Formats: sequence, C-alpha cells, structure tokens
Amino acid sequence: MRYNLKKKIIYSIIILALLFGMSYVAIFGMKDGYGSIGQIKQGLDLAGGVSITYEIQEDNPSDQDVSDTIYKLQQRVTNYSTEAEVYKEGGNRITVEIPDVTDANAILEELGQPGTLMFLDSDGYTKFSNGEECTPLLTGSDVKNAVAGADTSQSSTSKYVVSLEFNDEGKQKFADATSANVGKIIYIVYDGKVVSAPRVNEAITGGSAQIDGMSSYDEANTLASYVRIGAMPLELKEMRSQVVGAKLGETAIQTSLLAGAIGLAILCLFMIIAYRVPGVAACLALVIYVALDIFILSVYEITLTLSGIAGIVLSIGMAVDANVVIFSRIREEIGAGKSVDAAIEQGFKKAMSAVVDGNVTTIIAALVLYLRGSGSVKGFAVTLGIGVVLSMFTALVISKTIVRLLYNFGCKSEKLYGSVRHKKIFDFVSMRKATFAIPGVILAICIIVMIVFTANGKGALNYSLDFAGGTSTTVTFAEEMSLADIDANVIPVIREATGVANVQQQKVTDSTQVVFKTDELSLAQREALNTALENKFGVADSDIDSQSISSTVSSEMKQDAVIATVLAIICILIYVWFRFKDISFAGSTVLALVHDVAIVFTFYVFSRLSVGGTFIACMLTIVGYSVNSTIVIFDRVRDTINSAADKSKLDYKQVVNESITNTLTRSINTSLTTFIMLAVLYIFGVATIREFALPLMVGIIAGAFSSVFLTGNMWLIFRAAKEKHQAKSAAREAEKEKRAEAEAAKNLSNSKKKKKDKKNNED
Repeated sequence: MRYNLKKKIIYSIIILALLFGMSYVAIFGMKDGYGSIGQIKQGLDLAGGVSITYEIQEDNPSDQDVSDTIYKLQQRVTNYSTEAEVYKEGGNRITVEIPDVTDANAILEELGQPGTLMFLDSDGYTKFSNGEECTPLLTGSDVKNAVAGADTSQSSTSKYVVSLEFNDEGKQKFADATSANVGKIIYIVYDGKVVSAPRVNEAITGGSAQIDGMSSYDEANTLASYVRIGAMPLELKEMRSQVVGAKLGETAIQTSLLAGAIGLAILCLFMIIAYRVPGVAACLALVIYVALDIFILSVYEITLTLSGIAGIVLSIGMAVDANVVIFSRIREEIGAGKSVDAAIEQGFKKAMSAVVDGNVTTIIAALVLYLRGSGSVKGFAVTLGIGVVLSMFTALVISKTIVRLLYNFGCKSEKLYGSVRHKKIFDFVSMRKATFAIPGVILAICIIVMIVFTANGKGALNYSLDFAGGTSTTVTFAEEMSLADIDANVIPVIREATGVANVQQQKVTDSTQVVFKTDELSLAQREALNTALENKFGVADSDIDSQSISSTVSSEMKQDAVIATVLAIICILIYVWFRFKDISFAGSTVLALVHDVAIVFTFYVFSRLSVGGTFIACMLTIVGYSVNSTIVIFDRVRDTINSAADKSKLDYKQVVNESITNTLTRSINTSLTTFIMLAVLYIFGVATIREFALPLMVGIIAGAFSSVFLTGNMWLIFRAAKEKHQAKSAAREAEKEKRAEAEAAKNLSNSKKKKKDKKNNED
C-alpha cells in the first residue's frame, strides 16, 4: 500500500513539474529567454517589413551565377537587417525577405538597382545618353574598396562622399583616363544615373577618387556598399512584392492570441462538462500541448506568420478531437460492462487506429500544402503539421498518463467518466435519396450562379491578388469610412496618384481598414500613392500594407491550387485503401472529400469571398480534416465485420446504421470542438484570418454531413457493386468450368468412340 502511495506521489510530482515547467519555459524561456514565446521568429506579416520575389531573366542560368546573385543580394540586405533572408524559390526565382524595417518602399527601390558603376568620358556619356552602346573608362570591377565619409575641406558644412580605392588594374586605367581628359569632365554613372561629374584638373595616379554630392551619410554608405558588392551576375525582374506595416502585424498578433486563449478556455469548459475526469485530463494535456508547440517554434527558429497562428489555433481544436475519440470509446467500454480500469486501457487501445488514421490524413494535406504552397501558405502548413504530430503525442501519451493518475488517486466511479445512454438505432440508410439530393441541388444552383456572375462581367469567382495579379493596398484609416465616402474622396486620390483608372475597394468588417485593388503598380506609383494618402488623410506608412503579384505568378498559383487539391485527395485515397485493405472504404471516403470541397467551393461562389492563397490552404485543410469522422465510422464498421462469427449472415445496412448511431455523438463533438476554435478566430481575428476561418467553418459542417449521411450509403453502393462484380466473375468462372467439363466429356467420348472404331476395324 505504501509503495502504491509513493508511486502515486512520484507520478503527481512529475506531471505537475511538467505542467509548470513547460508553462514557465513557454512564457519566460530558459537561459536568455531560449524557448520562450518572445523568442519566436516573426514573419513579415507580423513584424512588418518587405518581401520581394525576382524572376531570373536569363535562360538556363548556371548554378554558380545563381549562387553569386543570392550572395550579393544577401550582402546588400544585411545593411537593413541582420534577420534578412535571401533564398531560391523554384527553378528560376529568388526571394528576399527583410523584416522589421521602416522605409520599405525605399528599400524596394534600392534592391531593384543592379549595382553597375561606370566612369565615362564626354564621348562615352553622349552615346550613353542616346541609348547607344559605349565603352566605359572604368567599371565597378576595377574598384578595390569604397568607403562613405564626410568631406569638410571645402566649407564648415560636411559634404558626404564615397571614397574609392582602385585595384592595380583600375589604378592604371584611372591614371590613363585622367591623363587623357585633363580639363574635361569624367562622368561617374551608377545604375543609369550620373551621381558625380568632376572636372579633371590633372592626372591622378594615386589610385583613388571621390564621388561627392551625397545628401546624407546613409545615402553615401548605401552607395559605397553597392559599389563594393558589385553588379548582379544575372538580370532580375520583380514578380511579386509585399510591404507590411508593423502596426498591422501587431494588431494581428494581439487579436490572434486573444482568440486562441478564449477558444482554449471554451474547449476546456466543454470537455470538463462533457467528459468529466477525462475532460480535466484533456485540459491539462492541452496546456502541455500549447507549451510544447511554443517551445518547438522557438527552439527551431521556425518563422511564425499570421496564417501560421491560424494553423496553431486550428490544431488546438484538432488536439481536442483526438481526446474526444478516445474518451467516447472509454465511455462505451464502461457501458458495455467493463470496469473503469479496463475501460481506460481498452478505450485508448481501440481508439488508437482511428486517432492515428485521422491525423495522418491531415499530415498528408499539410505536407502537400508545404510542397505546393508558397509564403504564408507554407507557414500555415508548418504549424499545422507540427500541431497535428504533437496532438497525437499529447492525446495518446500525456492524456493517458494523466487519466491513469487521476484514476489511481481515487477517481474510480463510473459516473466520473460520463454516463452512457443506450441509443435507438437510427435508419440513416433509408434516407439515401434525400441526403444525396441535397448536395446535388446545391451544386446545380452553384453552376447557375457562376453562369450568371460570368454573364454580368463579375467573374465566376472573386479572384484575389494571388490569382488575378495586380496590386492590393490595405489602408488603416483613423476613422471608419462609408462606401460613399470612399468612392467620393479616396478613390479619386488613388487614381490621380497612380494614373490607374480601374480601382476596386472592399471594406473590412468591423474595422477602419479598406482594401484597394488595382492593376500592377510600379514602385514609383506605390510611393506616390503612399505620399498622397499621407498628405490627404494623414495615413502613416506603418498603416499601409501593399502587395504586388505579376500575372505569371497568379497563373501559376491557380494551377498549384488544382494540382495540390487533386494530389492530396489521391494520397488520402491510397492511404485509406492501404489501411482498410478495401477499395469500397477508400472510394467512398474520396467521394465524400470531393463533396466537401465542392460545398466549400460553392460557398466561395455565393459569398464572393476572395479566392487566393488562403483558398488553397482552406481546401487542403478540409481534405485532410473532414475525413476524420469518416474514418471513425469506418473503423467501427470494420470492427463489427471482423468480430462477426459468421460474416455471411451480416446485414450490412444494419451494420452501417449501428456504426453511425454509435459514433454520432463523437462525430458531433469532434466537429464542434474545431468549429468553436474557428468561430472564435472569426470573431476576434483580423480580416485575413476571417477570410480563412469562415469557409473552414462551412467545410466542417459539410464534412460532418457527408460523414454521417453520405459515406455509409456510398460504402454500401461500392460494396454492392463489388459483390455484383464478384458474382458475375464467379458466374463467368463457373460457366468456363462448365464448358471445360463439357468439352472434356466430349473429348473423352470421342476418344472412346475412336478406340471402339479402331477395334472394330481390326476385327
């Protein structure tokens, strides 16, 4: 007895230490904040900053040239932030990300400069001005070093200059150039602009020179840096850019954290009311889950984006789902007459396959998202994938340990684990015609609405910047403006500043933000727009978030959306087929997924929500998640079939009805927990999060409907078709055997007759 008490105390201390320890690390971190929430690396949409993607213009560039270009870009951006990143994206693109910078538009302009430095004589400058080919006296490759400084030799006021030191070859070239041009002007041209035009008074043989005329030290230092680094080996063209104000990201973090905290509190309350002691265990496990999630993101320096926060909040709901599946099974085992101790063991054991299968399908979707997505979509995929893996661990290991601990401390009454009601078996199979007709009617209406929208020039879908291309500018005004005010006062200013006639606007609900969509704007047009908004409405740069995407990139993203969705469905088909060893299960699962995707697509058509990068993430999340309830039902169908003593006497319609009825509460609760998290995200989240959460909520409802009303009936149809095919095959085989036997009998008869005839002839 003393040994058991000692064991309980040790287990309690370990669990409490783990709870408080992980919570402390998540908030305060270890040494120097290591592993804390404050050390998580923030993406551009949270920290503010600039992102730009270039396309390499040369065909089949060498790996060396690409590497050199990335290196030189990295050298440039280091001047702005040590956290800046430059990386290759796809086969012919390079992306630059610079977080936490203020004058993002100026950085975009500077990054767009190729860094070409030329010294030209008068003839060379004339040709250069006329767009003709010219031979420079010297180039940037002749410069050994360039340093910014102040020249106070001419007056009391400092003049900022760039001091150039030439290499040996450049020293000789410069000496020859100045000797040949005494009394003449040498033009120093950087990126097509004359930055200095000194007159040569005498030959300069010392191997140095100065570029003057800089208005500030920062300007001189930037020029010196670019001259040192040199020109880009490859020609780059801007394909996509994004400028995010820091205030927008700060607001997004605050609202998302609030949504996560409120959602977590609601889920804990729901779990305790619904499942009692196991619900308490689930809440404690959730705290550890959140702490582990924060710790992993911080330690592995995973960049957290706004969509990544959505992935975390969504995965919290999914973590609860796994506990619902397990605890419902424990309750059923108690209802079947098992002791609480045995029910806990059997509940975790029997629920494991459903938990693993359901989460693996979500991991498949997250993996496809990561491989086919870009930017924020990848951020969502990473946090969702990490969250799903952690949810399996906390549900199957941590929750079990805590439930066992509570049981050993005296929570042994069956009432503490929830009561089991004996349910009347509902005939879902008989509702086949009605339940099949409902989605059919919805999809038919969807097609009609798409045709009407297209005929009216609105387009079947409301493509966002990601899919349509162009420039999107999100502006946070000091006060909320009506649509009439925006049309009358703001849009004319935008048209005048940019020179673009077609300006679309969209208000963000319950916010002072307005999104303006235009054709793709150049950097100069974007700067003019920012200046106009500041002058007319007092909007600071930090309150303006702009994003530009070329038509090439938007076309590719459309293709990726289709490919990613189809690929995810195929992967899930293969996995379910492998796990259930029956095409009937896999086929009906995939058809249900197609239904869920189609319903969410219909919602996008009706609601006119923007269809873009979040659309891809939404569709694949639905594909990965909505299959969970289906797997729980099919897992029960499989168990019933496998446990039957005589499978030939099974009434498969009754098996389906019993399986759906017995798992109905579980299906509702798993959908409800995730729906709660999404609803909280929608209520408290920023506009981008809302556009993601709302269609996902529709997808959760569609998934619950298809799991309960469609999949069982589709499985019966597949099974009937399979049995019919097998019966036909068996009949054909029997017919073949019958013909073969008849042929053999005929041959035998003929053989006997021949022998008899032969004998008669011999006689």
